[in-house]
Amino acid sequence: MKIEILVAAHKKFPMPEKKGYLPILVGATKNYKPGIEYQRDDEGKNISAKNPNYNELTAVYWAWKNLKDVDAVGLVHYRRLFFDSKPYNLKNVISMDKVKKLLSKYDVVLPKKRNYYIETNYSHYIHAHHQEPLDKTREIIQANYPQYLVKYDEIMKRSKAHMFNMFIMKWDAFESYCSFMFGVLGKLEKQVDLTGYSVQEKRVYGYISELLMDVWLENNTFKSTELKWGQLGGKNNIKKAISLIERKIGIKTKTHF
Repeated sequence: MKIEILVAAHKKFPMPEKKGYLPILVGATKNYKPGIEYQRDDEGKNISAKNPNYNELTAVYWAWKNLKDVDAVGLVHYRRLFFDSKPYNLKNVISMDKVKKLLSKYDVVLPKKRNYYIETNYSHYIHAHHQEPLDKTREIIQANYPQYLVKYDEIMKRSKAHMFNMFIMKWDAFESYCSFMFGVLGKLEKQVDLTGYSVQEKRVYGYISELLMDVWLENNTFKSTELKWGQLGGKNNIKKAISLIERKIGIKTKTHF
């Protein structure tokens, strides 16, 4: 089984050295500098120029349109990865042997769900971001993907979701996911005016896509499982709690990568 796990980064960072990991420079049309020897997301068919709005999804799109003869595709981030064991460091990232064993039983591997406890997925989003794009997303699903609408509404009312745009998928699942997710976002892009949005908030399509993962997954028959994940040099729990409180009272702060 040939597996490629993309490691998205916007500049040069330490990367996993284990077999099967492919560092990819996102937004390479702007971010490339001599000496960065990663796969670039602006080669072949790509949306690299849209990275300020699509975040790491430009790497996903590149893989969807350009990877050939692979059995499974994954996406992690330069700081947020799946691990075999603690401590969370680059030597302990999940091995391809373990990934192969998981994919012998499952089609999709996702990070453990994030729990917002006191908020729903919908309220958490609109406390952190502009509300209009999320409401328009529902309209697009209702008009163009009506079979997904019931599940979309269910997931918006929950307090848990698979976040972070991290996954490992067999190719047929990956193809299905990309077709749905980029189909929705492509239509959303035509309906949302980003004038006046901050640089952070212009990353809107990347944020919306996180909530589309479970909508897609639960409306299809692919078998899935979860893995623990960790973050290298991430926020501590106190900072996370402060960030959550700020969002609750209406202060929009920076969110995850």
